[in-house]
Amino acid sequence: MLRELFPRSHRSYQQSPWAEELREFGGWLRATGYSRDSTCGHLFRLKRALERMVDLGPGATFTVVQLSSAFCSGSSSQVALYRATQRAYQRFLAASARLTIPPTCDRFEAFRLSYRQHLAALRGFAATTIQQHDRTMGDFLSRSLDPHRALADLTPADVERYLLLKSPAVTRQTLQHTVAHLRSFLRYGYERGDIRSRLDTMIDTPRTYRGELPPRAPDWRLVQELLGSIDRSGRAGWRDYAILHLMAHYGLRPSEIVTLRLDSMDWSAGVLHVEQRKTRSPLVLPLVAETLIMLRLYLCRGRPTTRHPELFLRARSPEGALQPSTVTTIFEKRARLSGLALGGYSAYCLRHAFAMRLLTRGVGVKAIGDLLGHRSLESTCQYLRLDVDMLREVALPVPTVEPTGGL
Repeated sequence: MLRELFPRSHRSYQQSPWAEELREFGGWLRATGYSRDSTCGHLFRLKRALERMVDLGPGATFTVVQLSSAFCSGSSSQVALYRATQRAYQRFLAASARLTIPPTCDRFEAFRLSYRQHLAALRGFAATTIQQHDRTMGDFLSRSLDPHRALADLTPADVERYLLLKSPAVTRQTLQHTVAHLRSFLRYGYERGDIRSRLDTMIDTPRTYRGELPPRAPDWRLVQELLGSIDRSGRAGWRDYAILHLMAHYGLRPSEIVTLRLDSMDWSAGVLHVEQRKTRSPLVLPLVAETLIMLRLYLCRGRPTTRHPELFLRARSPEGALQPSTVTTIFEKRARLSGLALGGYSAYCLRHAFAMRLLTRGVGVKAIGDLLGHRSLESTCQYLRLDVDMLREVALPVPTVEPTGGL
């Protein structure tokens, strides 16, 4: 492998005391999905870092502190690259049980681990939901209990104090999720006997009302300016443009974007097959000529040749499918670089702009709901509140009082 990766300088790698380590790490990188260029860069930096560690030999067990010292680069421009190699090498070492992890300083770690296992095994929560619960629990415990207090010492005043701290910083919708996380955690602790009092029943959930705020939809011209501002000179630019184009022109969710595959497109029929994430129903979207041309250009200029079937892939190694949160990050990045007045908007505003564009063109609410994958018509009717021109037409005239004589 080293000869293949470094045809001109392979001897310096093969003669290194760490040759076998470099060979195994290179094989792991390729199997994990790293490109050839990324693998070569990581091996180059790892060789230099390992050769600084004269007190250790091949097959040794490492600590994070030792690696951080070895991967220090003298050049400030190379720091990020060396740290990236260190993170990849630590994952390789952890997979082979050769990374010594120092004991955590979190005294509630055993309890939190038990609770995470409870959420996964008994309640069947997804990994992202478990992370949200754990994040809330860790924040609550760090703010509520000083080093001299245990879980059994929690009181209603601790819970109330925490919610008073959170309330000004988040919306009522977010606070509702926080309360749900707290209730679940406090109930689990009480049932296990770690928490003395039944605290979960003492928390009031903030009231939220469906449709109390209409969806935020930017003007269509602003959406077009955002798409036009994306630099498509590189692979990442083409990928980001294609993603935001599909969201704006076809109303796709981030979770639907990341599940698109190469076989989702029927080029001969000119259609795109989408599995709607909420209704779990298939949707067939006809693609206009402009979109077909854009997707062909993306496949030629923006998508690397790879064995992965997903349409959109990570721009950095290792190769692989995107996460829905990555689509949100892409929108935020492109909105920031565009310099447009898009502050406060999320990636979902492109779906909202798509719905408003259809509504102003006279498309029926039921048809819009089917395209957006709404479960109920009530969700789609929220967009009617954004059509100001239509609302002006249905407004009743202000009654006038005819003047009477003698006054």
